This record gives sequence, structure tokens and C-alpha cells, in this order.
Amino acid sequence: MKATEAKLIEFLKKSPQFVIPIYQRTYSWTEKECRQLWDDIVRTGRNDKLVAHFVGSIVYVEKGLSNLTAQEPLLVIDGQQRLTTLTLLLAALANALEQQEEGKREPLDGFSPRKLRNYYLLNAEEEGERRYKLILSQTDKTSLIAILDRTEQPAEKSLRVNSNFQLFADLLSVHQDELGVICKGIAKLVVVDIALNRGQDNPQLIFESMNSTGRELSQADLIRNFVLMGQEPKLQTKLYEQYWRPMELDFGQEAYGTHFDAFMRHYLTFKTGDIPRLDGIYEAFKSHSRTPAVAQAGVEELVQEVRHYARHFCAMALGAEPDNDLKMAFHDLRELKVDVAYPFLLELYHDYANALLSKADFLAIVRLVESYVFRRAICMIPTNSLNKTFSTFTKAIKKDRYLESVQAHFLLLPSYRRFPNDQEFGADLQTRDLYNFRSRTYWLRRMENHGRKERVFVDEYTIEHIMPQNENLSSAWQSALGADWERVHQTWLHTLGNLTLTGYNSEYNARPFSEKRDMTGGFKVSPLRLNAGLGQLETWNEDTIKARASTLATSALDVWQSPKLPDATLLHYRRDAATRAEYSIADHPHLLSPSINPIFEAFRKQVLALNPCVTEEFLKLYVAYKAETNFVDVIPQAKRLLLSLNIEFSEINDPKGMAKDVAGCGRWGNGDVEVGIASLGELPYVLGLVRQAFEKQMGGDPAT
Repeated sequence: MKATEAKLIEFLKKSPQFVIPIYQRTYSWTEKECRQLWDDIVRTGRNDKLVAHFVGSIVYVEKGLSNLTAQEPLLVIDGQQRLTTLTLLLAALANALEQQEEGKREPLDGFSPRKLRNYYLLNAEEEGERRYKLILSQTDKTSLIAILDRTEQPAEKSLRVNSNFQLFADLLSVHQDELGVICKGIAKLVVVDIALNRGQDNPQLIFESMNSTGRELSQADLIRNFVLMGQEPKLQTKLYEQYWRPMELDFGQEAYGTHFDAFMRHYLTFKTGDIPRLDGIYEAFKSHSRTPAVAQAGVEELVQEVRHYARHFCAMALGAEPDNDLKMAFHDLRELKVDVAYPFLLELYHDYANALLSKADFLAIVRLVESYVFRRAICMIPTNSLNKTFSTFTKAIKKDRYLESVQAHFLLLPSYRRFPNDQEFGADLQTRDLYNFRSRTYWLRRMENHGRKERVFVDEYTIEHIMPQNENLSSAWQSALGADWERVHQTWLHTLGNLTLTGYNSEYNARPFSEKRDMTGGFKVSPLRLNAGLGQLETWNEDTIKARASTLATSALDVWQSPKLPDATLLHYRRDAATRAEYSIADHPHLLSPSINPIFEAFRKQVLALNPCVTEEFLKLYVAYKAETNFVDVIPQAKRLLLSLNIEFSEINDPKGMAKDVAGCGRWGNGDVEVGIASLGELPYVLGLVRQAFEKQMGGDPAT
């Protein structure tokens, strides 16, 4: 590897051609990064004391062997974003200078329109692709060529290339009196020119280690480079053209940048059972690709599989599903923001696509997932267990009884993960503030359109408070609500019974109920199901609000259904779960000894009291206490209890220094921290350490 400092425009002038390899990400700088570069150029150009401005490095390797008579293009390993952005700026600058009258141009060597194009943008005497100093990939390439040739953009143009070129054109128009300043600033840009030695340097390792300026590489960028960069050219082209490029097209230019990382995280969660951190998706993918089974199958099979699951993800998350029933179900999941379910649904969709799961059962399961999440939100059950629930869900599936096993698993989830029953859901739905609910248009649309073939477009309506929101209710409303009208207003204003849809919100205003009912477009003639029965009421008060809420809540039980299984069937699944619990306290004689048993009983009582979600499981070698997963394991010993805490040693607050770091050591239990307890007097302090492991798990999210 050879690195030298160079003026960027001289670097461009001397280079024969830069080519962006197919494994590199598409051009992705936004207005933010372009404006930052522009500001740096203007600042540097205005200040004669500044002799240079460093903008990063350009790393490249020769495409083939060059000689004096035939120079090969340079493959860009790092620096595409800066090269492309500067090319767009120079193209816009050439146009701007050309539009100025000859006498008004500030003379600056190398910055006439002709020199800008022939030195830095084009190889004027070449033909075909050799004509251009920079060749991008795919859609970006045709758009940049159209800009350089000043021809019409292709039908499928690059959004980023065009928007940033227009940005620079607009900025130059505003600063047309300072074009000389802009030229000076560009002339001072400096890069580190890094040429790799073909056959000796490892482009992938160098790529990973570069601290590039500008827009940070996404996890998807790193994964694509990891998969493609090290392959021989023929396989590299095949992998990209047959699998990776179709994925990019399925996602689309914008969605690829915003959704592909999320897809890969869901895919890896499904494949490995572990949820990668958002900034650790690339490392998780590398680890997965190097597992014996995946490595033995080969890179093509891996990329092909990723491509298949990406198609499933696009169907569910990006609205690409062709089947209307499933398309609507996935739309409802997206509106409810049930992203945590995608690892589970990816496997189901794969089985559906391979005819292992019928459409009817798949649709029923998707609707159960929707009901599960919505019911829990209404019942205000914390959401921090959802990611673990869905990441391990498929372990409970019996694929010869697909739907039944999913229903049973939902019904057998423990209290903190429970599927709220009809009584709990119906009661909470009637009293919850649904106006300020995150997805209020979602639940209104679902209730209005349930069972309809002719759907109502809820977006065309506005939400209506039958009893008005105005705190200073009119005397007519106060009279209708009764002497306790303030309490009624405060209690029921935003609840199910008082909310509906209308196209006449401005006309309704704060009118008395009878006027809202009888006016043109009033409740009496409303075609909306949510308004059914309002036209027959004489007044609107606490009793009618509660009665309507009860009616709507009953209907909601059909919209968001709970799993239903015969008692005998569910008992069978309960017995299956019970048979897996093979051990008990009797299998741990130390826990029954006179000296240890009182300590253990006091410990287990207080740990189980931490939260209703905590469960206890006796295993062969230790006792596990779980919330999401094990947060503390108890290894019985003759003279003490040895606790394994599932928390990093650096995170534990242990003033007494009782805890020991056992990361990397052989041990029973699942944690990196061990602490012993040999007396009841040590219990309060040790429980404080245990509580830290519990709270980390309950409050922690792999996304952060």
C-alpha cells in the first residue's frame, strides 16, 4: 500500500478513470453532507490564510495490470461519495461559468468550463465508457453520464445524483458573484491518495479499517462488500446481478437505505435466535456466515437465501405482497408498528411460499400477531418482552399442526407475556384514552372496516368527539351531562364510547347532541358503522357513552380475536410443556441442607417478588431465574449459594467488591459475574446486585 498527499483536482486530472465496483453501495450522500462540503469550500476559498482543506482519503486498486501504453481504470475501494459529489459540483460549476459572460469570469488556472470538463470530468478523446473520468454503478451511472453529456435523464434516474446536482446548481446561482471563491476553495481540497498493491493488500480489511469522512457506511454496505469484494470476478458479477441487485430493486432507491439494515437484523434474529445490536449487524452476519454449516454450503447459497427472505420482507414491510388479503393484514401490522414480529413472520412466510403453510392459516396467524400486540397496548402491558417473545416463537411451532401450535403457544405465554383475554381487553378498551393513542387512525379504520367488502377510506374523515373537547361546555351540554358534568367530561372525553368518525367535523363544532344528530350529514343519516345507533338516541350523557363503549368493545372482540382452543387440546400442550421440566429442588440436595435451605428459601422468595414476570426453573446443575432470559442462576454448593449474574462486570455497582469477573472462564450459569452468599446477613446486599442484573434485562434493548 502506498499513501501520498495530493490536491484533489490534480489527483482527478492525472487519473485515467475511476470505476465504482458492483459491490460498493450506491451514491448516498444527502443534502446535509453536500452542504457541509460546500460550506467548507466557501470558507476555505474566502480565507487566503488557509492553504488546504483535507476531505479524506481515496483508496483504490488497479483493475488490471497497467503499462505506459494502456492504463487500466482504478477500482475505488473507499472514497466514492467524495469523488461523486465533487464530480457533480464540478459539472454544475462548468455550467455556471459557461453562463457568465466571458469578461465577467474570474481567471483561475484550470477552471474554465472547457478545462473543467476535459481535465476533471471527461477523457475528451476517448469513446464509450472510457470517455468519463468516473463510472458509477447501475442507476447512478446512467444519471451521472446524462449530467456530464447534458442530455435527458433516463426513465429510472438516480434520485441522489440528480437532487445533489440540482442543489449545487442552485447554490452556484445564489453565489454567482463568488464563483472565483468557489474555484479557489476547490483548488485547496486535499486528499490522501492510497494505492493498493494488487495481490498483496487485502481490500476488505483496509475498507473496514478506514475512518472515512462524510456519510457513515450502513451495516448493509459492509455486508455487501464482505460478500462480494473477496470473490473472483466471475462469481462476484453473478452474485451481484442474480441476487444482490434484484434485492436493491425490490427495496427501491430510498427504502434500500432505510430498511435493508432492519431486514438483515430480522433475518439474523430468525436464523440465529439472537437479536443483533443495530451497530453489530455486520459482525453478526460475518459470524453467521462462518458457522460450519453456512460456510460449507458456500457463499452463493447464503446470498441466494438472503435474497429469498428479502423478497418476503418486502412483501410484508414494504407493501409488495400480491395477495389482497395478506397485503391488507401486513398493512395493518405496519400501521401498528409491529416490527418485532418480523423474525417470526419471515419463517412463516417462507413456509407459506413453499406450500408448507396454507394461506388461510398464515392469514389467521398474522391476525393473531396483530391482536396480540394491539391488546397488550390497550392493556398497557410493557412492550420490552415482545422482541424476545417473537425471536424464540418458532421453537414452539409444530409444523404438522401449524395454526393450532401457534394458538396454544400464545395461550400459554406467562403473565408478563400474556395474550390478554377477552374480559381484560374489553374492560380496558372501554376506559383507555384512545384519542391520544399512538395508532388512533388504525383502530378506527379496523373497527369501521371489519367484515366490509366495500371499504371506507378513513383518511377522508376526521375523528369526532361526540361530547366536545372544549372545557367550557355550553349550558346545553352541561345540562345533558348532569350536575357532575365536569367529572363526566374529564373521565369519558377521549374514550371509546365518545369517539367516532365524521366528514362534518367543522360543521358539528360544539353543537348540542340533538343538532349533531339531526343536521344535514348528522349522525342520523351517517353511513358509517361507527355511528350506528346514534341517530336513535335522545341525549348524550355518561350512561349512553358507557353503553356505546360496551357495544363497541363487544364488536372489537371480533376485530382483534383471541386464540380459541378446546380445553383438551390446550391441556395436551400444557402437558408437553410440563414434561420438559424434568428437575425439581429434590435434585439439588445442597438446597435442602439445614445450613443452605433457609438462605435459598429467603433468596427465592425475594427474587420472585421482584416482578410478576420472574419465573423459576430447576435445571440439572443450577436453578434459573428468568425475565426475558436468565438474569441470575443459583449454583448450589455445600457451604454457600454461588450466583451467576447475567451482566457485564464493568456494569455492576459493587462497593463491597463481592463480585468476581468470570468472563471467558469455564463455569456453570449464564453470566459473566459471580458472587457467593453464605449467610442471611449477606442477602440484602447480594439482592442489590441481583436487582441490577434484572433491571438491565428489563430495561435493555439490543437496539441500543
